[in-house]
Amino acid sequence: MTVTQFKITTQPMKILHISSEPSWRGGEQQLAYLYEELEKKGIQQIILCASNSSMEKYCIERQWDYYTETKKSGVAINFSNRIRSLCKKLEINLVHTHDAHSHTFAIISAIIFRNKTPLVVSRRVDFPISKSKSSLFKYNYKSVRKIVCVSDKINEITAKDIKDKSKLITIHSGIDLSKFEGTYRKDKLRVELGLTHQTLIGNTSALADHKDYFTFLDTAKLINQSISDCYFVIIGVGPLEAKIRNYAKSLKIKNISFMGFRTDIPEILEDLDVFLITSKTEGLGTSILDAFACNVPVVATAAGGIPEIVIDEQSGLLAPIKSPKLLAHQVKRLLNEDQLRLDILSGAKKVLNSHAKSITAEKTLLVYQEVLGR
Repeated sequence: MTVTQFKITTQPMKILHISSEPSWRGGEQQLAYLYEELEKKGIQQIILCASNSSMEKYCIERQWDYYTETKKSGVAINFSNRIRSLCKKLEINLVHTHDAHSHTFAIISAIIFRNKTPLVVSRRVDFPISKSKSSLFKYNYKSVRKIVCVSDKINEITAKDIKDKSKLITIHSGIDLSKFEGTYRKDKLRVELGLTHQTLIGNTSALADHKDYFTFLDTAKLINQSISDCYFVIIGVGPLEAKIRNYAKSLKIKNISFMGFRTDIPEILEDLDVFLITSKTEGLGTSILDAFACNVPVVATAAGGIPEIVIDEQSGLLAPIKSPKLLAHQVKRLLNEDQLRLDILSGAKKVLNSHAKSITAEKTLLVYQEVLGR
């Protein structure tokens, strides 16, 4: 599928996006980007999200069409029934689920409430589908017309449990490149931290298990042993924040700051000398694309779909997961080899050009048109 195949349908199309997550992570951001881009093209969209969620707040701020439902424990029959009622009331043509629970609710809606609206499912995680009968059933259910994987690696992993492989398609996540086109205050982060000449190494990922900040800290300790003027920043929040802070203390890493959640990433990210991401699993890694956009070289683990954007020795440097010694070595190479750094930054720009949110939306709309026969 190529962007040149894209066309605007003249027939009405109503899409119901479902997001059941309470917090804001990469999947929610991708849904927001998709909504924005398709809205520009005249596609009518409605979002069904969890009550009091970050997505509900986002919809209110932007005056988007949305509905909410309480996300209860168990199978959430209420959420599933709401899907069916909205599809009937609003004459929805297609349902797009953006997380695992939303997928489950849509399948229950199809089975119990006889909702026949076709489904498109987004798959953003790089681990196999559970071997439970319910999981295998929901991915192979007849209502699921397409499974959109955010990387080829996820596509490959998911394909092992999908009977009809033609349902699978890869559409890489994109970012809003316009956010990085402004002129920002130089050295904003350095001034905030009171730094001058220090080498600044950081990450903007959520403080969650799969991001493996423990390896990040192990790598930081090793870098400190040979580079005395390094400073590390962790920008983000998450459920493991307390454990990660305590681990940093146990390693006696003092040249580090936890910056919390920030809304000014394009302004502060460019202050980094190296973006270091040490995930043990990763769908694609859009925070890496942000680093590319800020002209910051990347050292990353070869987790999930990361090697599809961080091409080793071309657009970044890779190391195996949980390999602090090799990660530290790669960081030091970027800091010491000027030509390598320049080559990496040039390669990253080439990768970035094909990962704009508009391209992601165009490819997704093609999937909608294929499912609906338009």
